[in-house]
Amino acid sequence: MYAIIEVGAKQYNVKKGDIIEVEKQGAQEGKDIKLDKVLLVSKDKKVEIGQPYLKEVNVQAEVLAQVKGPKLISFKYRRRKSSHWKKGHRQKLTRLKIKDIILS
Repeated sequence: MYAIIEVGAKQYNVKKGDIIEVEKQGAQEGKDIKLDKVLLVSKDKKVEIGQPYLKEVNVQAEVLAQVKGPKLISFKYRRRKSSHWKKGHRQKLTRLKIKDIILS
């Protein structure tokens, strides 16, 4: 059984036991959260597709850690103008472990 969920502006294909990193969520480590934006769920050979979300399906996940992503460097340069800048960015992420996909 697997599901496609939407967290933030991204979509993830998850099944029970998966560990995923999503954009930062407001939950503390060790707490459980419910992800209710489920776009698709597949059980055995049966597939249900939401328009846009399935109302009676949700995904239970446990917050493992609040982490930072890899450092990304952004550099902009204009030739012959003495104009350039360099910025670094590290996205704050939440590491989740999928506990269960609940079909009501």
